[in-house]
Amino acid sequence: MAHIQSVLYPAGIQAARISHVWWVMLIVCTIVWVLVAATTLIAVARGRKAASTATEGQLTFFVAIAGGITVVTLIALLFDTIVIGHSLETLRTPDALRIQVTGYQWWWDVQYENPVAGLRVTTANELHIPVGRPVAIDLLSSDVIHSFWVPNLQGKIDLVPGRKNELWLQADRPGTYRGQCAEYCGVQHAHMALVVIAEPEDLFQRWLTANRASAPLPQTAQQVRGREVIERGPCAMCHAVQGTAASARMGPDLTHIASRSSLAAGTVPNTRGYLAGWIVDPQHLKPGNHMPPTGLRDDELQAVLAYLEMLK
Repeated sequence: MAHIQSVLYPAGIQAARISHVWWVMLIVCTIVWVLVAATTLIAVARGRKAASTATEGQLTFFVAIAGGITVVTLIALLFDTIVIGHSLETLRTPDALRIQVTGYQWWWDVQYENPVAGLRVTTANELHIPVGRPVAIDLLSSDVIHSFWVPNLQGKIDLVPGRKNELWLQADRPGTYRGQCAEYCGVQHAHMALVVIAEPEDLFQRWLTANRASAPLPQTAQQVRGREVIERGPCAMCHAVQGTAASARMGPDLTHIASRSSLAAGTVPNTRGYLAGWIVDPQHLKPGNHMPPTGLRDDELQAVLAYLEMLK
């Protein structure tokens, strides 16, 4: 199921439990609404005369019964919610995949942790996870409060500056699931999306191995020129390309940018035209973002595009 963002289509155990709570509350509230509406219509139809024949004792009895049913219903809903809340913590295992996600205005930095520095993977705005395996996500913020939410897989949790929060999730079937920032964090809050790609373990390991590699060597003169422009130009002041002199961490890592499905945290598709527009005038596509104009000449831009398109 690709890019369907809804709690009504759970793809993991926690999302299924959250969906259960949603359906229970919807059904209970619908029944209560129907009963209240029906009672109101009956009272209006019978009129004041019929209502005046009821004794005070009868009215007190009916009010007490209604109040008792309301209390029992609320307690049942509270109990169900508490049980579901505790059950969301059942995935904690020592062999879980651990990922660190940092929220920026307005994109997501994603790092796959590993005790060996050379085996760590850094990417942006996309999470690849294996199906059927618990995943622990450490959530940080570099600036303001953000909120990480992939409704098909788990509930939402805030990213608070100066504090590390933790979220556990598991995908039970393959698919691409859209997520987003669920806490207003500035002018481009609506354009701070991400995708979680759940795939079988062997495909995930293949992806992880490929992304541990440095950027491939340029094969053409134009690609060589593009790499030189990135290393010596303004790109290296904010971005990193593993295996090159560009090693800054202010913006997304570009080592494997060509393998990503979108640019600017889901704002536009990752095509040559949009990539060129993003490099030339990022404020046009995403006003208020922190990427300044690069000021590249046309020949430099074409060389950079040729180089970035090979970074898979």
